[in-house]
Amino acid sequence: MTLENTNRASGAAVGFILATILFVAVTVIVKISVKVPAIDADRAVARGKALAEIRAAEETSLNNLGWADQARGIVRLPVADAMKLAVQTWQNPAAARADLNARAEKAAAPAPVAPAKPNPFE
Repeated sequence: MTLENTNRASGAAVGFILATILFVAVTVIVKISVKVPAIDADRAVARGKALAEIRAAEETSLNNLGWADQARGIVRLPVADAMKLAVQTWQNPAAARADLNARAEKAAAPAPVAPAKPNPFE
């Protein structure tokens, strides 16, 4: 191997090392300076908002009175109030059982049919 070939090989090695260092430097600078938003960033925000709304509705349902089915007369009670009512009702088991059966039959009955709308052409 001659001295000229050695200098060419050394120059190529140094050039390759410098190009690699330059590539790494440019890559790091671009990575630091450019902030790319996540692909699903807007979807994640929408899902978080929907989850917060669902949890608020659940909290309201659990802690407030409301109608479960107004047509059948079924109400929604907070758990603590329902437990107190159950304890009070079941002091007399025979009457409570009869009341429970009557309410179950009423709840299982088919919903009333809405009256048919008259035909506007008649």
